[in-house]
Amino acid sequence: MKIDEFNFNLPEGLIAQHPIEKRDDSKMLIMNRSNGEIEHRRFYQITENLEPGDTLVLNDTKVIPARLYGKKKETGGKVEVLLVGEEQEKTWLVMARPAKKLKVGTKILFKEELLEGIVTEEREEGLRVVKFQYTGDFYEVLDQLGEMPLPPYIGETLQNPDRYQTIYSKNRGSVAAPTAGLHFTEDVMEALKEKGINIVYVTLHVGLGTFKPVEADNILDHKMHSEFYHISGEVAAIINETKYKGKRVIAVGTTSCRTLESIADADGKIEAGSGWTDIFIYPGYKFKGIDGLITNFHLPKSTLIMLVSAFAGRDNTMKAYQEAIEKEYRFYSFGDAMFIK
Repeated sequence: MKIDEFNFNLPEGLIAQHPIEKRDDSKMLIMNRSNGEIEHRRFYQITENLEPGDTLVLNDTKVIPARLYGKKKETGGKVEVLLVGEEQEKTWLVMARPAKKLKVGTKILFKEELLEGIVTEEREEGLRVVKFQYTGDFYEVLDQLGEMPLPPYIGETLQNPDRYQTIYSKNRGSVAAPTAGLHFTEDVMEALKEKGINIVYVTLHVGLGTFKPVEADNILDHKMHSEFYHISGEVAAIINETKYKGKRVIAVGTTSCRTLESIADADGKIEAGSGWTDIFIYPGYKFKGIDGLITNFHLPKSTLIMLVSAFAGRDNTMKAYQEAIEKEYRFYSFGDAMFIK
């Protein structure tokens, strides 16, 4: 399967550079994947498209200020690191610049008496393993020194960092937001509960894969990076009961989707647990855990548009994307929503 099958031309002006004023006022394209029919709504109308007993599965991960700037302790040379994932206590995998000059044993000073690091391992693609030394709580140190790691296609400065968090973000550990959840407001959540729609949370910490483009001509040659997930027994039970009653399980975002598909058995049953997943979903994949998907509009040639194409069908997906472009939907992290049912 060739990467060019997932390419499309997107006018640069449709790449959302900032969030809209009200989260739930974003546009929402609704697609029926069985026949490809499309409707156009606003996100605050999502409740009208769900039924009592349906279950929405949201990712409650919280983005950390994962971009750090420092200098090599010996030479004073500037260093930039992006935290990718915690490998063990005080030790993180990072994307580093300039990586070639960060050899094993290199000491990095981020701020005197607050945060230092030492490179303990070199990995390919500009990745390094760094062991940190700090006083107090690491996340409190990050709050003082770190910057929110906005995607590279956003050129504007984010005035309010909370807009790159979902309103229900809780468990710290992501380097990028689960952006489908950015559309939810307290009003929407209340309307969902009043209609009898279940709202449950899983955790998947979004990592390096978000920033890694697919460079292989044949998508089967692409390797996904692992990301940590957790799902509780209570949540697993609600999802399983939803399926038993013949109601729909709807993933909010590709991260929630990947979590459920990683742990669902052949019958779609979900087991509680924690672990790491590098699942790669592309057309031909047989879905077991979800019946619907709420997502944003994704990059050309990305693993995310491949996942959407696997769920909705490639032809349906490309047709929907073309219509979204014609109707000037906003794309990517701060963009509009798509509900595939």
